[in-house]
Amino acid sequence: MRLSLRFLVPLLVALAAFAYAAVPFVDGMMQRWFVRDLDERSALIAYTVEEPLRQLLADATPARITAFFNRLTQDQQLYAVAYCPPGATKPIASERFPADIDCRAVDANPRSDRPATANHGSLHLTAAAIGPDIDTGGDLVVVNDTSFIASRRAETRRYLFYFFVALGAMVALITVVIAQLSWRGWVQGLRALLHGEGLWKPASVIAAPELRPFARDVRELVRELERQYRPHNGDGRIWTQETLRSALRSELRGNDVIAVSNREPYIHIKTDQGIRVQRPASGLVTALEPVMRACSGVWIAHGSGSADRDTVDRNDRVGVPPERSSYQIRRIWLTPEEEAGYYSGFSNEGLWPLCHIAHVRPTFRSSDWNYYGKINAKFAAAVAAESKTPDPIVLVQDYHFALLPQMIRERLPAATIITFWHIPWPNPEAFAICPWRDELLQGLLGSSILGFHTQFHCNNFLDTVDRLLEARVDRETFTVTRGGQTTAVRRYPISIEWPPAALAHVPTVERARKLVRERLGLPDNHKLGIGIDRLDYTKGVLERFQAIARLLEREPRWIGRFSFIQIAAPTRGTIGEYRDYFDRVGQLAQQINGQYPDARYPPIILIAEHHEPELVYEYHRAADFCFVSSLHDGMNLVAKEFVAARDDEQGVLILSRFAGASRELPEALIVNPYDADQCAAALNVALTMSPDEQRDRMRLMRSIVREFNVYRWAGRMLFDAAALRQRDRFRVDLAVPGRV
Repeated sequence: MRLSLRFLVPLLVALAAFAYAAVPFVDGMMQRWFVRDLDERSALIAYTVEEPLRQLLADATPARITAFFNRLTQDQQLYAVAYCPPGATKPIASERFPADIDCRAVDANPRSDRPATANHGSLHLTAAAIGPDIDTGGDLVVVNDTSFIASRRAETRRYLFYFFVALGAMVALITVVIAQLSWRGWVQGLRALLHGEGLWKPASVIAAPELRPFARDVRELVRELERQYRPHNGDGRIWTQETLRSALRSELRGNDVIAVSNREPYIHIKTDQGIRVQRPASGLVTALEPVMRACSGVWIAHGSGSADRDTVDRNDRVGVPPERSSYQIRRIWLTPEEEAGYYSGFSNEGLWPLCHIAHVRPTFRSSDWNYYGKINAKFAAAVAAESKTPDPIVLVQDYHFALLPQMIRERLPAATIITFWHIPWPNPEAFAICPWRDELLQGLLGSSILGFHTQFHCNNFLDTVDRLLEARVDRETFTVTRGGQTTAVRRYPISIEWPPAALAHVPTVERARKLVRERLGLPDNHKLGIGIDRLDYTKGVLERFQAIARLLEREPRWIGRFSFIQIAAPTRGTIGEYRDYFDRVGQLAQQINGQYPDARYPPIILIAEHHEPELVYEYHRAADFCFVSSLHDGMNLVAKEFVAARDDEQGVLILSRFAGASRELPEALIVNPYDADQCAAALNVALTMSPDEQRDRMRLMRSIVREFNVYRWAGRMLFDAAALRQRDRFRVDLAVPGRV
């Protein structure tokens, strides 16, 4: 008991000191919260009554204005409301407005984004300017009764006191129990030592030569048990590139890993200075690169570079990365007709609009379908040729290869095939219009694991299979069984690397803000928004511009004080829908800018060109907010790149509810991009949000992006593949007589 008291007394003293310091801190914090809430409430009231008050000022007498104010003050916490005309001393006020307060007591600065405040005993006064000019608008004074704050603070202090008393009692009890148990364990250990029971050394036994083989087997068994009972979903660890490499070595050691994508990770192009290696800015490339480096596998992709044929060996392979080769690219060659039919035709004029709800009609041609099947078969033959074992792990990427999993299954029945669909999956009614819907579903069901960004897309896929195919859909385990083959349908939200490699070459936030504004000829205090997209109709660039136009209509104070930078990289220029969209975006930007010819700085700055990752992150750092207005998107990594770029914990993310990232980043301002008024309101909130609120929101989003990074995305898929292979191995072992 003395030992317990020796620990307990200092602990309780420290707890009491902490309580003594914490209670005033919490009390003061609550006071600040209440006052801030009153200010926000008053500002909202001022914004709401502005229009009716303008009409009353123009058409009515002071008596009717007073009656209007009296109706407003029926709320028990809203004590009084008054209006101070420009230059006046006596206000037009409700009945309870204090007689000893005149219009000089508070003064709203019309050039400030925040209302003016003052205190008068238990009353809190907030004044907001009405109208754009003080000479014509005047001030609205809102008076709140703050007497309720004192009672709530007292109640909070009482609950805090009870909490610390209960906490002290619990700490005391736990301390006594632990001290007693520790004392007993120490006494028992001492008794064993005195009796000679603690002097046996397992190491001396293991060191015996005749027992070393058994020790080696025991260690291997322990490692195997650890692998079996460790969670295979990767939860509970912070994923980095090195973590992923380590996990691959332990879980998939010695396995044959093959990746398949349309885009290659390294492109060789001819320049005046010779052959140059270019690495495309792609989330897919970023995700798969560490996997392939760790596994020393083969990446099969379309060779699209002008010097690609000059750099491969006789088997169409090239070692990458160029500085230190760790895996191979196997390049597939396509004729212009094949690329037009398989890529531009069926993939991007058929499947892309089919899967994105952006009100663009998909185009299906039988000639494109024939090329699509032909190229999928060509890639399947390459997978079979590159496989060193009968059961490789094959990572099939995106909608270009819907037929490929089943084609690989026919050639390599024991392969573990992980297919990831990087775009949304539509509902059954939308997908059913595809003439080759059954063939596409059957092709995808050749996968061992089929991954999507969101659970919603997984549900849509199961509904589609259930509606269109004869298959057993298990909604408890999220599996589809057809023809003896089971496919697991899983959610794997993709992300970006953390920290982004490009940030190492980007200036600080302060420097980036200055550089970008100097580059665009804007003053240092000019507000900036940023949008960075491929010029694709699914990205909602037109809707984004319409929201900016609506903002300037509703809040003319931002004219000349705010500009939106839209970096739009042209894409798929051979497709007519994309060329038309490019023209419409440029015309709308010119039209909106033309509405404000007297503005010193244009509302919209359109930069239609590709930017390298370092420059993209520089713009992210320089902007006050980022606007992602996708009409339909699988994930949208631009939103996560903006969050990763803001290590100053400032900036606001406005995010479409139709982007997969909105499920992971609810701290963003979530909007419907089709609602111009809602988006305009969000833009105004972003431009006026306090630094403290920006910091609170950004910290939460950064923690999510940091933890759920691209290495976790790849690791979870490969952990699931390892578990699946282990279960299949056990089933095979049990099926063979005599095997243990």
